[in-house]
Amino acid sequence: MPIKSLLNLFFPDLCAGCGQNLVRGEKCICFSCQMKLAYTDYHKNEENPVSRLFYGRCSIEQATAMCFYERGSTIQNLVHQLKYRSRRDVGLFLGRELGKTLKENPLYENLDFIIPVPLHKKKEKIRGYNQAEVIVEGLFETLNLPVATDVLYRAEFTETQTKKKRWDRYENVKNMFAIRNPEKIKGKHLLLIDDVITTGATIEACAKHLLEVEGVKVSIAGLASSA
Repeated sequence: MPIKSLLNLFFPDLCAGCGQNLVRGEKCICFSCQMKLAYTDYHKNEENPVSRLFYGRCSIEQATAMCFYERGSTIQNLVHQLKYRSRRDVGLFLGRELGKTLKENPLYENLDFIIPVPLHKKKEKIRGYNQAEVIVEGLFETLNLPVATDVLYRAEFTETQTKKKRWDRYENVKNMFAIRNPEKIKGKHLLLIDDVITTGATIEACAKHLLEVEGVKVSIAGLASSA
């Protein structure tokens, strides 16, 4: 019996979505769970619900999210696995999928850098990685755009956003980000990436700091959104 087959017998690869054994040809997520991902197609429409989150608040070029985020949904479980169960492979898979959706639309051409929403170093140490950076790794495989992780950083540790309303979320994070190496992004079009966009407060705070750099344009994309 081949070594890989023997290992799978004792340590089977499990689907991050449903926990069932993966079969030949499946990686990370089974075909059944892939079929259950509810795609938004927001990237095809400039005036989509994610874009509208930022109307009158922040000057964004384009904004989208790949999937609808609902309680009990497959995408919710996958994001949970990525953030709290050390399933980096989930982030890579979903990042590649997000890249495929963006690549098919000319609205997301002429981008210069991909920038992940940063985690504070304390939280990153607890989690082991920044989930947005993992998503960007997968995105890079599809879009082949340079990634800038040395520009936007989280200056302070913030309490969880989960139970806060939109204004409270924004107040909680508006001064928690900062810019370094601004010359690197001067005059560039940036694609800002996060996992889930709910009220948009965190990603709005990031975008406002980036937009303070001369000539910068910002577009936004997330794996999922409740909007």
